[in-house]
Amino acid sequence: MRVGILGRNIDNWGTSQLRTSLNRYSTSSSFLSFSKLAASISCQRSLGTHNLDLTTQFSALIIRPIGIGSLEEIIFRMDLLHHAKRQGILVVNSPEAIEKCVDKYRALSILEESGFTVPRTIVTENTKEAIEGFHELGGDIITKPLFGSRGVGSTRISDPEIAARIFRSLRFQHNVLYLQEFIPHDNMDIRAFVVGSNVIAAMRRLGDSWKTNVSQGAKPASAELSEELENLAIDAAKCLGCEISGVDILESSNGPVILELNSQPGWRGLQSVTKVNIADCIVRHILAEIRR
Repeated sequence: MRVGILGRNIDNWGTSQLRTSLNRYSTSSSFLSFSKLAASISCQRSLGTHNLDLTTQFSALIIRPIGIGSLEEIIFRMDLLHHAKRQGILVVNSPEAIEKCVDKYRALSILEESGFTVPRTIVTENTKEAIEGFHELGGDIITKPLFGSRGVGSTRISDPEIAARIFRSLRFQHNVLYLQEFIPHDNMDIRAFVVGSNVIAAMRRLGDSWKTNVSQGAKPASAELSEELENLAIDAAKCLGCEISGVDILESSNGPVILELNSQPGWRGLQSVTKVNIADCIVRHILAEIRR
């Protein structure tokens, strides 16, 4: 049995944790870089590198951050994952789940259609529609990149003139305008880490501002979730097809709200406030899925 860790950086902390855990469970592992893979059609080697054939030598692939790239590069990387899955390799998370979660609009619309409470959101390419949406959402909004993570590029806007300028600037760069109502949350939210059908650990992220990303300076604090919140996180992950996910929940005055799901979550901040070995939980789940 051999497990590949597919990502962009062999020195990534999470990747190192997974490799150590796989070794602890007597499982051979290899780090694979998207930039070094090749796919073949009607050739002897189907998918791999010059000395590795994924379709015959690997039982599973753990997907770490796919990374930034051109449209062609990202589409090709996703094509590789679909190819691997069709060849019978267990891909975690599946390419379908990654495609849903990486697109904020697609993920939230699926969650909302399935009955989950999510922030009121307006997405458009039209500046006039965005300006009207700004007022419809209460004149206090967050604009975010459609694709992106860690809070990078997210901006809170509460002035209509500034909103109009930002919308026009974003459209000049051919960005889609993604507007979300600002929900007061005392600079705090919840990250629930779901593996399989369980929340294995959770934290409250305490920020100095409305941004609660640990990468933006928020402090992690251990959290024990209620059964309601645990079930909410598990159900949201299942809704988007995630075996492993970081589910971000905001506790509003009207109840819990699902902000987004990360299908390639980091866990360094969470690991610092929990006794659970998160990498071991991921590895045990994947090995069980391979045997199944």
